[in-house]
Amino acid sequence: MAAVSASHHAAADGADPDDVVPDDVVTDDANDATAGQATPALVAEWLQYLAKERQLSAHTVTAYTSDLARFTTYLGARAQGDAWDWGTVDRNAIRGFLGYLSRLGLERRSIARTLSAVRGFYRYLHRDEHVTANPARSVRTPKIGRHLPAHLDTGTMQVLMDVASTRAQGGAFNDVRNLAMLELFYATGMRLSELHGLNRDDVDLVSLRAKVRGKGRKERIIPFGAPARLALINYESRRDELVRLIGPTSDRAALFLNPRARRLSRRGIQLAMTGLIALVDAPEGASVHALRHTFATHLLDAGAELRAVQELLGHASVSTTQIYTHTSVERLKAAYAKAHPRA
Repeated sequence: MAAVSASHHAAADGADPDDVVPDDVVTDDANDATAGQATPALVAEWLQYLAKERQLSAHTVTAYTSDLARFTTYLGARAQGDAWDWGTVDRNAIRGFLGYLSRLGLERRSIARTLSAVRGFYRYLHRDEHVTANPARSVRTPKIGRHLPAHLDTGTMQVLMDVASTRAQGGAFNDVRNLAMLELFYATGMRLSELHGLNRDDVDLVSLRAKVRGKGRKERIIPFGAPARLALINYESRRDELVRLIGPTSDRAALFLNPRARRLSRRGIQLAMTGLIALVDAPEGASVHALRHTFATHLLDAGAELRAVQELLGHASVSTTQIYTHTSVERLKAAYAKAHPRA
């Protein structure tokens, strides 16, 4: 390995910032049946603009493709066969669309994300003078409850590491690789998408740093410790063996590979980590993202500065990072209520 050098996407002509599209979630509304429908030319133009010029992640562009396809389908049904264009859509039509999404059973977070996509699309249309106004601008965003993120306490995290280490001692490629991924997730707090995109040259085992490409393709450097380094060295040896065995079809750039020596998919990473988490007494529903929450919570519990944790996590806004301070406070309150005689 060579040396290396929300929350969410900016609002201008694109998405609203922070906590609209959870980048680490692999499955989302993009699996909806409408996602496969052809999008009108202006929608396709906007999506290309987001991908090429705004450089939003492929995950976000896929989600917005689904959102705008669903919006287009709704508007067509609402017109009942009559001609319509983007300039004829008003605030009431968009509010009706949000109501339709609610009746479909979508969660408020998904509805808010969809409204963000519609707003961004209309900003783009208005900027290029395809419409005279943005009808989505005055539509109120659904209130999204702030849920404290699931995380593993230090004892459970140690048990998880012990389980993964024991499995890796058997020498199976997947188990050695999974331990390296787990160590790196916990050591850096990187997103699933960031770990998925890691190349060998992005990780420096001498200076103990990893270069990741976050949201908006912004790069940042994250340090990691000796346990992650050891796990990566052991994995690197097994990886080289696999590449030699598979031969020229191997992906020589990607860091984490599947048994066919191709870059391990996001879904593959998700299944590997959730499979390990399921073996310990983790909070119900804990997923790969819980490892990121665990990283942040443990740092703040140990006295790390909020701004430093923000930088490590790659959050655009410190308000996104502050939710982890709430996690710490709630746990302290619970301990107080359990232990203090006058609680």
